[in-house]
Amino acid sequence: MSRSNANLKRRRPGTDESGLIDSERAVLNSIKSKGNMGIWTRDIKQETNFSDPVVNKSIKSLMAKNLIKEVVNIQNKGKKHYMSVEFEPSKEISGGEWYSNGALDKELIKAVQDMCLRFLRAQKVTTIEGVHNDLKKSRVLTFEPSREQVVDILNSMVLDNNIIEVKSSGLGDYHSIPIGTVCYRVASGAGVAKGGPKKGGFASIPCGACPRISVCTPDGPISPATCVYYTKWLDVQF
Repeated sequence: MSRSNANLKRRRPGTDESGLIDSERAVLNSIKSKGNMGIWTRDIKQETNFSDPVVNKSIKSLMAKNLIKEVVNIQNKGKKHYMSVEFEPSKEISGGEWYSNGALDKELIKAVQDMCLRFLRAQKVTTIEGVHNDLKKSRVLTFEPSREQVVDILNSMVLDNNIIEVKSSGLGDYHSIPIGTVCYRVASGAGVAKGGPKKGGFASIPCGACPRISVCTPDGPISPATCVYYTKWLDVQF
């Protein structure tokens, strides 16, 4: 199914095209032809070869008859963008689920970040796929987030120092995750007010930043038993 068909919805009551004059019908056809991408006023003028007053009057009449609507184009909010009422704006126009009425939905993003933080605290460490599955199972969101959207959220949380990106060592909390797999865990002190209790040292395990983690094995030349950083971090002797 094409994107245009996927975004096509049932025509709203009262959208009657009968009685349109030629200029209005030409403007409507120009707008309709762009589907869920919509069209800018200047492009309507170029396609129809109508003057500004004719185009503006036609647009005003079509909106009053509930045949077209003005939508916000996040790529250029200063341009008046129009779309047939039969369509919902594409993600390129609306910005997708993270946007509302052309503005970044900070409350939604914060809510999703908080959910991810709860998942991570419960599991101690997880992968992108793990967070993705947890979000889908929660059924709290009104849409099913894509893997790419989950990556965007996790990256924003890393930048905010709420979580850290590490690579699995295959040991301890990482035993169920293949060695070298990128995963995430809560950063020390994330979500805790200043002066409050802090997380333990496990949140900054040196294995997470080790460039040789992919070749580290319990009985190999590079192993936790011979790693001076791991020994120092645990402050014990193997």
